Amino acid sequence: MGQARYKTLVDMLAAEIRAGKLTPGTRLPTHRKLASEHGLALVTASRIYAELEAMGLVVGETGRGTFVRDGTLPEGLGIDQQTVASDMVDLSFNYPALPEQAEMLRTALRQIALSGDLDALLRYQPHGGRPHERALVARHLASRGLRVDASQVMLTDGAQHGLTVVAMGLLQPGDVVATDALTYPGMKVLAELLRLELVPVRADGAALDLHALEHLCKKRRVRAVYVQPTVHNPLGWVMSKSHREALVALARRHGFMLIEDAAYAFLAERAPPPLAALAPDLTVHVSGFSKNVATGLRVGYVAAPQAWAPRIERAIRATTWNTPSLMTALVCGWLEDGTVHALEVAKRKDATKRQTLVAKALHGLPYVSHPASYFAWLPLPEGVRADQVARELLTHGISVSTAEPYCTAAQVPHAIRLAIGSVDLAMLRAALWRVREVVELSGM
Repeated sequence: MGQARYKTLVDMLAAEIRAGKLTPGTRLPTHRKLASEHGLALVTASRIYAELEAMGLVVGETGRGTFVRDGTLPEGLGIDQQTVASDMVDLSFNYPALPEQAEMLRTALRQIALSGDLDALLRYQPHGGRPHERALVARHLASRGLRVDASQVMLTDGAQHGLTVVAMGLLQPGDVVATDALTYPGMKVLAELLRLELVPVRADGAALDLHALEHLCKKRRVRAVYVQPTVHNPLGWVMSKSHREALVALARRHGFMLIEDAAYAFLAERAPPPLAALAPDLTVHVSGFSKNVATGLRVGYVAAPQAWAPRIERAIRATTWNTPSLMTALVCGWLEDGTVHALEVAKRKDATKRQTLVAKALHGLPYVSHPASYFAWLPLPEGVRADQVARELLTHGISVSTAEPYCTAAQVPHAIRLAIGSVDLAMLRAALWRVREVVELSGM
């Protein structure tokens, strides 16, 4: 009888939510009140809400209660849903490109067409890339304070593929990987796919709380720590040199590897040295040319200790065999002639202009960003729900991301992430002021 009653209530509440009788953001009765109203045991009431949450219909928030989720928002808004309608202002996903890049691509393709190496581009390449291309990337890394031998560099199909082959080659299902409580969503997807246990570590200022990390290491065997020390996504932090050195010391003490994601590091001038420069024997450095050049090129790289390189190359072979020869040749040509450097300088200036618009539109709101980054993080006022703000912005033709894709902790904060690199400046200015208006009206 109890089982039938439990299922009936789950079905009833689910039907009311789907029919719109219980609207998004509605606070449901407490577990105790639900149990009292329906003559249930408290554990049964908790089980009902747990099942509704597993169905994606409600969300429980510690200290606040259980709320009806907004089912009108696309799942994985801004992360899995990377294509938005043509009439939508996209503040959910970054693909920064400068107006002159299309003509640069035409010129580069003509140069490749006139080269004498075209036949080689039609054949399979070495799994980690051709030696001269690996050497060019090694020189590129040296300009950023990371000196590695070309044999330690492996070319990949973008930074996400770089993270994938690192995880496939160096980690095992069930391994514990510690990371920030808010982190790059691609790492969350990867951990789920490869059955890695991603464990959140709280923040201490603008970096991982190393005391919390050490406490975790004493309780669990942490196999790796995934970090974005230079221009953290989504918070824009740049970890100080002393904090990097302390993290390296902790890694040596507890024997875990460091996975350093440097996808946005080019935006920070005069940043502290990469972790891989401080600890070359236990750090894998991953980045690519999506943000500093163009997202469509899908060329990235991994720099790893020599002893780990064969395992990573094997993972490249298992996934793509080698990177696309034409795209790799194009990027390496731009590395050699200084185009990549010029684009990085131009994009830092572009991102700084965009952050100036953020500062004006969001003045007085508690947003977090780097002064030359392509995103901003906006925590919402008490009582304002991120799903409701995102839904309201969609009605104004603006797409943003909520905190959910970025959060590794059980409690998801009410915040939105604004990607500011994908629309022109006039459109961005208007959209940011609209974001402010919606947030302020939602808090009234």
